[in-house]
Amino acid sequence: MRVGVLTGGGDCPGLNAVIRSVVRKGIQEYGFDFVGLRDGWLGALRGHVVPLDVASVRGILPRGGTVLGSSRTNPFKHDDGPRRIEDTLAAHGIDALVVIGGEDTLGAAGELSRRGLRLVGVPKTIDNDVAGTEYTFGFDTAVGIATEAIDRLHTTAESHMRALVVEVMGRHSGWIALHAGVAGGANVILVPERPFDIEQVCAWVQSRFRFNYAPIVVVAEGAVPKEGQMVLKDRSQDEYGHVRLSGIGEWLALEIARRTGKDARTTVLGYIQRGGTPSAFDRWLATRFGLHAVDAVKDGDFGTMTALRGTQIVRVPLPDAHTGTKTVDDSLYDEFQVFFG
Repeated sequence: MRVGVLTGGGDCPGLNAVIRSVVRKGIQEYGFDFVGLRDGWLGALRGHVVPLDVASVRGILPRGGTVLGSSRTNPFKHDDGPRRIEDTLAAHGIDALVVIGGEDTLGAAGELSRRGLRLVGVPKTIDNDVAGTEYTFGFDTAVGIATEAIDRLHTTAESHMRALVVEVMGRHSGWIALHAGVAGGANVILVPERPFDIEQVCAWVQSRFRFNYAPIVVVAEGAVPKEGQMVLKDRSQDEYGHVRLSGIGEWLALEIARRTGKDARTTVLGYIQRGGTPSAFDRWLATRFGLHAVDAVKDGDFGTMTALRGTQIVRVPLPDAHTGTKTVDDSLYDEFQVFFG
């Protein structure tokens, strides 16, 4: 059997660990032949296929990013996209695909699976927002990076007695903001799931200054004030209809300074959260996902996705466009309210 592998959507630490485990187990245990499709669904559309063997995946475990490249290509936004992908698979003798991606990439995979393509999915995203799995690889690394940044910002905030706003990734879900904010001792954590009251935020900030303490505000890029709309610098959309988020951190710092009379600055972590070496947990989870994904291919269990449930890796149906995003539960967010202000 010849198996194709592709990585789609935003890059994240751990992608190479999946590629490595899929290829090594598939070749050594099942005798499969592997190829990689370059740049996600774009390579599938254009027929850009490269060979994969054990030698080609040697040494990639600790590397960030993806050796196959990635893109935010939506095959259903291109003329005859599904047919062109079928043609690519047929031309290169590819019997099945392992698709590694987030909710958009896997949503497209789910629709292609319903049209007859033999696919197995592997969930990845630093946002941890793919439904059906408790954790995605990439998330732990991103939280660690954000936590270290918050730790460093505490000392400079205290030196100048100013409020510092830290903007982290999280379009629809606040998992990074909540985990890193709590771990880093932030005084305010704002998530997309709960529109915030700017007056309350400023009250929390003022309360910290009264104790001669410089406050740290952690905000997810998709957080929205109760009175107003999402703050955006750029309204252009990608092929999945998503705008490029950024701007809420800067807006918050300006509002805090204006309403409190205190100095406030912004740090936007952005793609720093995506890059670099994956954590030990992300290497472990990504490797396990890959091992179980190739087992699903061997079993012919297509239309499924690997998922973490407790300590077990299970198979669940591939998500579709209507599955929804896994968001932070209100009760979990409320647990940490005692630390705010």
